[in-house]
Amino acid sequence: MTDAKLDRRALLAAGAALPVAAATLGAAPALADGHAAPNAVKHSFKVGDLEVATLLSGMAVRDNIQSIFGMNVSAEEFSKVSAANFIPNDRSMFVFTPTVVKTGDEVVLFDTGLSAGGLLPALKQAGYGPEDVTTVVITHMHGDHIGGMTDDGVTPTYPNAKFVTGQAEYDAWAAQDNERFNGKVRPFAEKMTFIGDGASVAPGITSMAAFGHTPGHMVYMIESNGQQLVLAADSANHYVWSLAYPDWEVKFDMDKAAAAATRKQLFGMLAADKIPFVGYHMPFPGVGYVETGGEGMFRYVPHSYQMLM
Repeated sequence: MTDAKLDRRALLAAGAALPVAAATLGAAPALADGHAAPNAVKHSFKVGDLEVATLLSGMAVRDNIQSIFGMNVSAEEFSKVSAANFIPNDRSMFVFTPTVVKTGDEVVLFDTGLSAGGLLPALKQAGYGPEDVTTVVITHMHGDHIGGMTDDGVTPTYPNAKFVTGQAEYDAWAAQDNERFNGKVRPFAEKMTFIGDGASVAPGITSMAAFGHTPGHMVYMIESNGQQLVLAADSANHYVWSLAYPDWEVKFDMDKAAAAATRKQLFGMLAADKIPFVGYHMPFPGVGYVETGGEGMFRYVPHSYQMLM
């Protein structure tokens, strides 16, 4: 009978062969900052009869991360939580994940990424060109959601699309002098449909108010044949430092108290009803579940194969 036990020396010896195998297979291309490129840029699945794909439109590493997350907790607590979740306490990888949903003859794109150039390759991998998109839904007006509205600052990226966004969100940004909003969103005002809570965007797609991250931040319920999925947008900006600890303050939340209340309400509902969700900044492919933790906390459970069967 073969002895199945491995000691540390055996493991190190086995590991020594890995660089040879990697060289044989070919190394992944590197990003500009030296990090490996992603292995995939789209993830497709179905919700009932609806075809859904999450689209990786960009990635970025950020340092000095407690200036963004956990701003109201001590460095010691932040470090302890980070270590318990096997993540560094001084830097993070940001991902940006729009979603496209095909419902009947409608192709609905939720958010446009940092730029058109970043999103269109992933959209192509999902089987669509920009001309195929019939509706563009903007969940809120932060730059990483509206950057791809135009391809060169003037020309619409999605020439055949109508545009949908929240009335409260648009009004709040229109009252400011924001250069990105003025260049990317305001020119489309006459083509936009402005909605509130409980509006139908397309068959099987309903808006849900989730204010706090921005004044009119919206999320969307996707439903078909008894199956549900929530597009949670930026309700939580990190699976640990925001979702798991909803009271931790996030730099990007414009009304921090309201954003925390929204996290508790939304993720409490998702946990209670066991509804999967897409988070714009969750680890790609951005699809997962939530379960309740202790003392008002949550735990993010990444999707594996549940929605592929």
